[in-house]
Amino acid sequence: MAQSLKAAAAAIAAWALTGWWLQAPLALMAPWTAIALVESTVYRSLRAGFQQLAIIVVGTLWASAAMTVTANSTLFSMLVTLPFMLLIGNYRRLGSQGIYGATTALLIITYGSSTLPDVGHRLLETLIGAAVGIAVNAFILPPVHLRSVRDNLERLARDSGALLADIAEGLREEEALTTAAEWHDRASRLTQKVRALADARQWARESYRFNPGRHLRRAGPPPPSTDEDAVWERISSRLMAVTHTLAAAADSKTQLTTPSPAYLRRYAAVLEQVAIACIANAELFKGLDQPGPVRDRREKALKSVWGNLDSLTRDFEQERGTAAAVGGELLVEAQQLLCELAPETAAARTA
Repeated sequence: MAQSLKAAAAAIAAWALTGWWLQAPLALMAPWTAIALVESTVYRSLRAGFQQLAIIVVGTLWASAAMTVTANSTLFSMLVTLPFMLLIGNYRRLGSQGIYGATTALLIITYGSSTLPDVGHRLLETLIGAAVGIAVNAFILPPVHLRSVRDNLERLARDSGALLADIAEGLREEEALTTAAEWHDRASRLTQKVRALADARQWARESYRFNPGRHLRRAGPPPPSTDEDAVWERISSRLMAVTHTLAAAADSKTQLTTPSPAYLRRYAAVLEQVAIACIANAELFKGLDQPGPVRDRREKALKSVWGNLDSLTRDFEQERGTAAAVGGELLVEAQQLLCELAPETAAARTA
């Protein structure tokens, strides 16, 4: 909402400067440009401003030259100008601003002015609009995207914990693997959240570039370290591997033997504790650890899970054949999950 109101204010200010004060002949260019440059970050406004100025200069000069050559024929000027400008607009370095070359040329051709003073007015109007749009975006509530990083991390950790809790509950049932394919599908969807987190991190970095108000606006606490992004990306990959193994064991076509019910129940106990740790992490990302019980719950779960993992390792020695292969893969992935969530504890155990 703030960005929409800023775009409207930029357009009105640009029109006031060009249409009301300067009495420019085509003052529309200024508010049109100003609206387009109130971007999601100050950095993007500056980048888009340079791109738009470049393509508008090309479009203005080309359209004016075409009108001069064709004796101000609107039809022939369009034939000469629009195909070329639309092709130039596809140049990837111009980004989404490429289309403004063709639209600027179209405005100039239909307006019917190609003299040198007219061309100068078009460029001046565009420059004023760009300056107003960038200034409004930079100095009036400059956008800062920090909360989205924390929100995406919280969502990824919470969804990972919810999936682990559901798997643990399912493995305790008599028909343990009936929903294994659904678990794998849910784990696959975590990769979308990993990509969303990467996008949010990119927005956060851009928010600080060339942003004069980054120290003035109250954007909340800084986002967690980028190390957390890598950790949760690896955790989502581990969940993909766990659910893939369970889904393969449930598929009759693979001819794999499911581990014993006792082994699966022990494995469920491990995943249940890991789920508690993941959900605690989600609450920590959200900032719900004022009195400290969330962190204590996380540490307690991670401490107790190692004992369950040791029991699971002993149970694994009783498995035979392909059941041992499936159980061994599940055991390795559980150990890797714990190494991601508690690297210090894992290092101390292997030392």
